[in-house]
Amino acid sequence: MSKRANNAEVRIKDYELSRYACYLIAQNGDSRKKVIALAQTYFAVQTRKQEITEKEYSLLTEDEKRFYQRNLTRKGNYSLNQTAKKTGVKNFDKFHNSGYKGLYKEHYQQGQLLVYAPLL
Repeated sequence: MSKRANNAEVRIKDYELSRYACYLIAQNGDSRKKVIALAQTYFAVQTRKQEITEKEYSLLTEDEKRFYQRNLTRKGNYSLNQTAKKTGVKNFDKFHNSGYKGLYKEHYQQGQLLVYAPLL
């Protein structure tokens, strides 16, 4: 509930938007509004960071690129494991095996889990 200027309480819907949807709203919004101007600045900064990262990456040797990719994979696996642990996953071997089988569009039918992942 939210209060209006006349102290009336109104129910306001809350929406969860994707990052891309937020980007489109910011880019097409009125930049005279402070919140839109801040969002446009945020996305401009993030874009510039990505550009710099890509330039730096292209200058790395093959061994440095391999190490960089391995480090990203390690961080991603750690984050995945932490999230899985918080949601109650106990058997991480089965969890990861199901993920790989889903990735390669195989059926995991020995247990109760059936995973399908579209190949793009």
